[in-house]
Amino acid sequence: PRRAALELLWEMFGDEIRSMTHLKSLQAFAHEELHAIAVMLVKQLNAPRTSSVGRLFDAIASLLGICQQASFEGQAAMALEFLLDDKEIEEYYEFDLQGKIIDWAPVVTAILQDLERQIPSNKISAKFHNALVEIIIAVARRSGESQIVLTGGCFQNKYLTERAIQRLREEGFCPYWPQHIPPNDGGLAAG
Repeated sequence: PRRAALELLWEMFGDEIRSMTHLKSLQAFAHEELHAIAVMLVKQLNAPRTSSVGRLFDAIASLLGICQQASFEGQAAMALEFLLDDKEIEEYYEFDLQGKIIDWAPVVTAILQDLERQIPSNKISAKFHNALVEIIIAVARRSGESQIVLTGGCFQNKYLTERAIQRLREEGFCPYWPQHIPPNDGGLAAG
């Protein structure tokens, strides 16, 4: 998770992240580790890009300081979901959707601002989850399709799945989601 956060911050802020030493993600690294990873990011060596929402969960969990190193896949995402104690929060972080590409910079910038203002982690987690749901709605609208399939490891997250289904239905879409096989890699064998 801490590396995902560092890569995300590097992509957004470049060398300016050196001044962000107050962030828990950066504090989780030894100075030598930060230097080595910075070199890797500058040279794009062993730092492949990913489209995985799971890495975004990792990064946000690291920024919030709730998971810096994961012992198993999904641990950081689970920790972020477990923060959700107020399911009535409707707020979400604004995002930028350019065609089919989501620019996470507005979401991450707003999270950093909320951290600076000492907004509780549970509220940040709720706003982050809600932003993901609103992104699903925005992409569904752009698709022009009425039937929307929700699948992938992030849909093991009960809050995200239930809220996405609810919002999709509210917006007139017909959502489908795995109910008999796992939505993550465990369902790959089923085709």
